[in-house]
Amino acid sequence: MEVKKKYITQEELKKHNKPGDLWISIQGKVYNVTDWANQHPGGDIPLLNLSGQDATDAFIAFHPGTAWKHLDNLFTGYHLIDFEVSEVSKDYRRLASEFTKAGMFEKKEHTVIYSLCFVVFLFVSAISGVLCSDSFWVHMGCGGLLGFAWVQVTYLGHDSGHYNIMTSRGFNNLVQILTGNCLTGISIAWWKWTHNAHHIACNSLDYDPDLQHLPFFAVSTSLFKSITSCFYDRELTFDPVAKFFVSYQHYTFYPVMCVGRINLFLQTFLLLFSNRKVPNRAMNILGILVFWTWFPLLVSCLPNWTERVLFVLVSFIVTSIQHIQFCLNHFSANVYVGPPKGDNWFEKQTSGTIDISCSAWMDWFHGGLQFQLEHHLFPRLPRCHLRRISPLVRDLCKKHNLPYRSLTFYEANVSTIKTLRDAAMQARNLLWDAVNTHG
Repeated sequence: MEVKKKYITQEELKKHNKPGDLWISIQGKVYNVTDWANQHPGGDIPLLNLSGQDATDAFIAFHPGTAWKHLDNLFTGYHLIDFEVSEVSKDYRRLASEFTKAGMFEKKEHTVIYSLCFVVFLFVSAISGVLCSDSFWVHMGCGGLLGFAWVQVTYLGHDSGHYNIMTSRGFNNLVQILTGNCLTGISIAWWKWTHNAHHIACNSLDYDPDLQHLPFFAVSTSLFKSITSCFYDRELTFDPVAKFFVSYQHYTFYPVMCVGRINLFLQTFLLLFSNRKVPNRAMNILGILVFWTWFPLLVSCLPNWTERVLFVLVSFIVTSIQHIQFCLNHFSANVYVGPPKGDNWFEKQTSGTIDISCSAWMDWFHGGLQFQLEHHLFPRLPRCHLRRISPLVRDLCKKHNLPYRSLTFYEANVSTIKTLRDAAMQARNLLWDAVNTHG
């Protein structure tokens, strides 16, 4: 006997959008993810942000085919009576299906092996130079090599966070701890926490943590209204201190990026020693302790404090290239205020991302992140495939009259500085108005 389907409307679904009552829709079927949120490998933030709405495209983007079978246990028995799929989503899902059938999500080629070998070479060279040479310039060069090793390790960590670069999930998690926590001092748990939120709420001023840099930076005058960060659960206060720093942000952008790594260390400690639930907290803390053992020991091997300080500074300056690239991909793209919407997934990704145009031989340098839109649309796709799918994504954007922005590294820098300068001029006007008013 055929069971009669039960239906609810999208308005009814929207009511289930708060902690303790989280429902989502995937392909018209409604699922209760309230209890699953605490077990979700990607954390609870994505489910909180997309609750009460259709999340089909986001689910397809982040999950392999094997994840579909787990949905049955969460099915409420309800279907959406007014479920519709946009033409953009149909085309997006068709592309994802074609990539799956071609086995592209599993074919990683030899990128991981090459990257691991390159990282080992960089670390060994940097450490050997410090231990085996008395030359000041060799030591400074080793600082640069160490910084570049951190950059390449970050790309590997980014890859492993989106898909298994190793033969199993267990080995993948072990590599994340070894390369991320032990070698760079930045917790993979912190990265997953913030990065998943960034992908889901790309360029939302109040939901995307990658745009929440007050008091130092504000990419939009909307941040002047002291909006509340739904990620950090606190107000992003645009006080006199923020007005001052933001007024000069187009001048301070590069200097701050040169020491931006300090903030990543700080954020790691704040998360690992917070009351928030952190997966594998003990392993993450152990990995951080490993880093803060070998790195100070290496620096202490340098002959004097001048070289030690300069060595650390050089290594940080080299990593700033990567920090800058992260900003170039999003700072001058479109922003919005409010939660992400699952029914315009493709549109939001095209709106909030900027690709970096470069020659194929430079792909290793950018770690795949130069194809930022392609990565955001298909985050599980190994970076070796991003260049070949780029024309398909470009054609799809053209078909639906959506932006596809690809700038050279120089053009992206100019665009980012212009965005920062425009906001700085507005902040400066507010700053001088306050001075003239209060004296």
